[in-house]
Amino acid sequence: MPLTARRPRVGVCVAMAIGAMMSVQTGAAVSTWMFAAVGPVGAAFLRLALAAAFLLAICRPNPFKFSKSSMLSAIGLGLVSCCMTLFYFQAINLIPLGTASTLEYLGPFTIAVIGLKKRRDLVWPVLALAGVVMLTTPWAGEFNPVGIAYGLAAGASLGGYVVLSQRVGDSFSGMQGLAISLTVAAITASFFGAKSSINGITITILIISAVSAILLPLLPYALEMQALRGMTTSSFSTLMSFEPGFACVIGFVLLGQQLSFLQFAGIALVVIAGVGAVRRGQRTEPALA
Repeated sequence: MPLTARRPRVGVCVAMAIGAMMSVQTGAAVSTWMFAAVGPVGAAFLRLALAAAFLLAICRPNPFKFSKSSMLSAIGLGLVSCCMTLFYFQAINLIPLGTASTLEYLGPFTIAVIGLKKRRDLVWPVLALAGVVMLTTPWAGEFNPVGIAYGLAAGASLGGYVVLSQRVGDSFSGMQGLAISLTVAAITASFFGAKSSINGITITILIISAVSAILLPLLPYALEMQALRGMTTSSFSTLMSFEPGFACVIGFVLLGQQLSFLQFAGIALVVIAGVGAVRRGQRTEPALA
């Protein structure tokens, strides 16, 4: 499939990644409004289904035009996207958001470390992890083994999402690969959340679902896929440490949730790590033709 002749610059990729993270946090906040009516799993299914329907109508991908390896990558991305959404929603339903965010970041942290080419660059993901822990103070929440298990599963899924999202972005032009992946994710999620969503559906819930589907997953998945076309997985994964910071800052500005000195220090560490990681985050290999 024809892709862009050259990769987007790393500065543009960073802007897209930051926009994606802000959209994720806003979409997650909106999605919690539906938990009482349709449950976490039902809310996840509605978002994925509406996002897939919207993207299919725009892109209209023809699966028979793509290679077997490309389709397998798209299907794999759909499966891990579904797991990531379901596990994370279950986690935040049982444990504090800060604890869930820290556990989920362990996935991208692992990808960041594995993808390093120089040992001295290990300082950036380690610094980012320390900042995330200081920021979210996961020890402040109650110990819930089921919630922690869901958080770890969400992190493993997010790590796979980063790798497969880059692979799908390299294998498909535009957003056709994402349209196929979201369709797979929606179909898979239907086995778990279709019943609860149908039982609790109302016009209000449908409107909230449509809005949240744009904020999460449609817009951030598209931005992240484009960003990964120009960034290494290691730098992108380190940059993802910004996401818990955005959640805390948004809570501080909009909801009046106070931040301690330790949390402000954590934000500073995350920013320093992100800046350091993206300095050598540009992908140097030529784009596929």
